[in-house]
Amino acid sequence: MIIQPVRDKYPEIGDDCFIAENATIVGEVTIGNQCSVWFNAVIRGDVHFIRIGDKVNIQDGAVIHATFEKSPTTIGNNVSIGHNAIVHGCTIHDNVLIGMGSIVMDDCVIESNSIIAAGAVVTKNTRVEAGSIYAGIPAKKVKDVSPELISGEINRIANNYIEYSSWFKR
Repeated sequence: MIIQPVRDKYPEIGDDCFIAENATIVGEVTIGNQCSVWFNAVIRGDVHFIRIGDKVNIQDGAVIHATFEKSPTTIGNNVSIGHNAIVHGCTIHDNVLIGMGSIVMDDCVIESNSIIAAGAVVTKNTRVEAGSIYAGIPAKKVKDVSPELISGEINRIANNYIEYSSWFKR
């Protein structure tokens, strides 16, 4: 794994986290407790800060970045960032699922209990209202998130990744 400072800013990683051997975390990055950063994931806090809450999983190949001196990235608690997703210079609130291969662009706000569908592109300055599912290119609201999806998908995936990461901890 690569965990290194950039411009005298050091990553801070919470307790009970799993960081894969080939993950990269550099610069001004703060990661909460019970998080996992999977294979080939990159969290690059070189141009602005990145703040990640508790119980967040950043799956294989995902990229978390920001925009130079303009748009930091903030990710809340209980968030799953799917395989090969890009999360860039935006704010993601608690209890959110960012689907595989999706892109969330600068200055977006993804409110709590929301799902961004696999392959969706959430364009700059979009605000995803709480409890919504957004899909497509550009991403638009397709429906509301049901209580069953909150427990059956958002919470299930976040909890599963805590279990999965336990298999790799030494």
